[in-house]
Amino acid sequence: MVVESEGYHALIEYFTEHLSLFENASTDGGSETVEDVVTDMIATNLMAVFTQNPDLDADFRFKLMQEADAVVEDLSEVLAGAWHRCPTNEQIAFLEDYIGLVKNLFDSAISGQSV
Repeated sequence: MVVESEGYHALIEYFTEHLSLFENASTDGGSETVEDVVTDMIATNLMAVFTQNPDLDADFRFKLMQEADAVVEDLSEVLAGAWHRCPTNEQIAFLEDYIGLVKNLFDSAISGQSV
């Protein structure tokens, strides 16, 4: 549905073009990792999708959750070297934008499903 779409593949390509952002570790000594940021953002955006679409079928909701898990898994593979490091502010800003674009794909999948 989402992770098999052309839009998602284009987003992965976009992400890899900006992978150099994740070459440097943060020096702020925070306890939050890139993994924490990604999973929190994905969960928050998925909850927003569910809130915006309260009439979604339970099976479709479950499928969306599986797709969200696949997105997190893909990001963990792409960001393997940075996954357990503290993100910089620039990395967090990029992840916010990127995951917002992923949410748009989920929104599109929902609107396509209800047609």
